[in-house]
Amino acid sequence: MSGAGSPTLDVDGTGLRVVIVAGSWHDEITDALIAGATRTLEASGAQFSLVRVPGSFELPVVSKAALEAGADAVVALGVIIRGGTPHFEYVSAAATDGLTRVALDTGKPVGFGVLTLDDEQQGLDRAGLPGSKEDKGREAAEAAIATARALRSVWS
Repeated sequence: MSGAGSPTLDVDGTGLRVVIVAGSWHDEITDALIAGATRTLEASGAQFSLVRVPGSFELPVVSKAALEAGADAVVALGVIIRGGTPHFEYVSAAATDGLTRVALDTGKPVGFGVLTLDDEQQGLDRAGLPGSKEDKGREAAEAAIATARALRSVWS
């Protein structure tokens, strides 16, 4: 959603319950993603909470539990940095496919803020830190809110 052509979204979160589910790897980047999502959710008026999980692989199962427990949306945040083994591909695919399945199975939005990176600098550039080019935590929270509102409008 960043850069030229990014949409202007309705981010009025009034009446929404949102859970931020965040991995624990790469503290500086992850903490900045959480801060961006938190700022956005606070400004939106949504009620929200934060749940930390060990890593990006665990995001889908906890996101599903949050949505099944009554959350209207989840903001999933994680950082996966490429290494010298196929582990990167496995974890990236599992997180992406798992979160997609959670959204489809529950019929509720999952704001996707999982960064898949070649190196740490790419994450710092996208984390919403001073000097960052993007704020993927903010973008994931905005997407979750806007999608929850869109879903509500389908039934109203």
